[in-house]
Amino acid sequence: MACGSNSLWAGETTWFCCGNAWGPCGSTGGGACGNCQSGARHGAWPNASQNCWDITRPDLCGENIPRRGCGSVMNVRHQCSGATVCITITDCGPRTKSWCGEKTCCNGTCRTNRVLDLTPAAFSVIGNLSSGKLPVYIYE
Repeated sequence: MACGSNSLWAGETTWFCCGNAWGPCGSTGGGACGNCQSGARHGAWPNASQNCWDITRPDLCGENIPRRGCGSVMNVRHQCSGATVCITITDCGPRTKSWCGEKTCCNGTCRTNRVLDLTPAAFSVIGNLSSGKLPVYIYE
């Protein structure tokens, strides 16, 4: 499946660990889709299923994010550097409702609310893991 260029969403992304031990991660489960791997370019989407939505509740932060399930492909672009990475959704997350109003800025433009988690392998393509959060545009 090709990485698209149609605008889907914008917000903050962070990184998380899943699957076998890799890089800064220890071993963890395979995520909601069962195949998440920290060493692969994978991501977690807060509306990967109804059960996922019931946990993450991005709507409580004003984000009515469309449903995209396991295997969906997204192109993620760092708002400031323009660096991009193509990912496959393999998990549910982040728990957006826990960080309503959280803000990440660069070059005077800010994005609010965590709407995407990337594996370390995906996050490190567009930013430094030590930054923790990045403002991004998401395409499909």
